[in-house]
Amino acid sequence: MQVRTNSKNSELVERARRVIPGGMYGHESTVLLPADYPQFFARAEGARLWDVDGNEYVDYMCAYGPNLMGYNHASIDAAARAQQALGDTLTGPSEVMVRLAEDFVGMVSHADWAMFCKNGSDATSMAMVMARAYRGRRKILAAKGAYHGASVWNTPGQGGILPEDRAHIVYFDYNDLDSLMDAVKACDGDVAGIFATPFRHEVFEDQFLPSVDYAKGVRKICDDLDAVLIVDDVRAGFRLARDCSWSLLGVEPDLSAWGKVLANGYPISALLGSDRMRDAARSIFVTGSFWFSAVPMAAAIETLRLVRESDYLERMVAIADLLRAGIAEQALRHGFALRQTGPSQMPQMLFEDDPDMRVGYCWTAAAVRRGVYLHPYHNMFVTSALTPADIEKTLTVTEEAFVELRREYATLAPQSNEYVAARLKARAAA
Repeated sequence: MQVRTNSKNSELVERARRVIPGGMYGHESTVLLPADYPQFFARAEGARLWDVDGNEYVDYMCAYGPNLMGYNHASIDAAARAQQALGDTLTGPSEVMVRLAEDFVGMVSHADWAMFCKNGSDATSMAMVMARAYRGRRKILAAKGAYHGASVWNTPGQGGILPEDRAHIVYFDYNDLDSLMDAVKACDGDVAGIFATPFRHEVFEDQFLPSVDYAKGVRKICDDLDAVLIVDDVRAGFRLARDCSWSLLGVEPDLSAWGKVLANGYPISALLGSDRMRDAARSIFVTGSFWFSAVPMAAAIETLRLVRESDYLERMVAIADLLRAGIAEQALRHGFALRQTGPSQMPQMLFEDDPDMRVGYCWTAAAVRRGVYLHPYHNMFVTSALTPADIEKTLTVTEEAFVELRREYATLAPQSNEYVAARLKARAAA
């Protein structure tokens, strides 16, 4: 194994702690991860990532999703540079805003209009406000534990959050129409909208797809109530389909929230809506200092062109299937029960009989030390830039990681059943 150092990363972590609360915050914080995981990175190319100490990784997090076509993609970066030469954040938007809206609306079957913002939380929060404006109702229904961003109404952390912030958020069990109907009845006619994720993709949990009956049932409930169906496609958008993800289930929402892959890493997100929602969209006031910046919009135009015209999706699924099959064979041969759930291009990997995650942490940390960036509890992401050589390297590394795990298994340090909960609390506090 190549000699691996992390001295520069450690130095940056200490410097950061002096000027950034906790040293790092949010979903990219490594506070819950083994010490082998670097916090700071220097560069990226294609499906590869280099940390500040020069260690190279085949990256299966894709910046937590945005890397769809490959880091530093030539034509996307060229489009961004060309617009940067003209201007980015101006007193008003560029023509590219109209072009992007036209292209995006033309690709998504339920959409008649588009509005742009910066983060997934912007898009989902805008959808919530718009749903309330649609018929003047208050209650927003969301699945228990579902992640829809980090605004006060939906952040998983509780620090600084008041009961009033969520007074009109009503929860139900995902993929359970009876539970959803109970939540509807509890609202007594005051349902503004229902949030849906394309599939269940929460941290520390197995992923699963909703049933067609459930998806169509949610659509019917919204139609019967004259309430708004919102699909949160921020994480899964264009990784499952070239349309809204629930199009695969034969369901069209009224609103869909997008982000992550929209510009292959350039900062932009979006809310798409049907004509039914146009008046509500015009009635609300939402904005941001950088929401109308032209460079990310130019990058998004080129990204959407590649989504339409290339075979990125088919290549991504095919190579992800190779990875899933290879790891499944290794786990079985080494005697470990590894659950791989969700679409192969957005894999979640969790071990059986591993309540405190000592097994998963050992295996993924062993892979990270050998140059493959896997995650022990968050769903991962496959980029279409992955090559057969990347998969070959990955499977060589995961084989070695299974060997190490088998060697260390009997002596893995015991951790209490409260381990995961304690670390989640620590992360929220940080």
